[in-house]
Amino acid sequence: METSIVARARAFALARHDGQTRKDLARTPYWRHLEEVAFLGAGFGGEDEVVAAAWLHDTVEDCPPTSLAEIETVFGPRVAAIVAEVTDDKNLDAAERKRLQVATARAKSPGAALVKLCDKIGNVRSVGETPPHDWPQTRRIAYLDWAEEVVAGLRDLPEAAAAAFRTVLESARVTVGPR
Repeated sequence: METSIVARARAFALARHDGQTRKDLARTPYWRHLEEVAFLGAGFGGEDEVVAAAWLHDTVEDCPPTSLAEIETVFGPRVAAIVAEVTDDKNLDAAERKRLQVATARAKSPGAALVKLCDKIGNVRSVGETPPHDWPQTRRIAYLDWAEEVVAGLRDLPEAAAAAFRTVLESARVTVGPR
């Protein structure tokens, strides 16, 4: 019996991220972030392929030897294309990867823009509520500023999704403290 593309993506992501944790003090299982991004994407009207890509958005960069070719073989060209648009090139240094996220935001397809926004909602919420244990206030503020810059470049977002980001960002800024 064939299962839905979302269920298959969930199972694939859970298997690939098995044992991974967030950098917070509680070492939250990483799959919870993926679940949040997928849940948000579905809630903001993402089609099944977009929600599947939300589950898979970190597998290529964080779960070697997962490749975009494998994602395409298992989930099809549209899911692979969305995952490709939101995957950072780990061969680049962190500063260049961050710069490219800002520079390429405007060119994202609507599906990739929604996944990127939902990822930023989850990450900004985490920085405000359960930040990485080794991030000082200055780094948390810098992350919030950068995330805001990335999201400002995204186009074709559902208004409810953009409003949710603004709300989460405002809350995180209150928690993290002044610039």
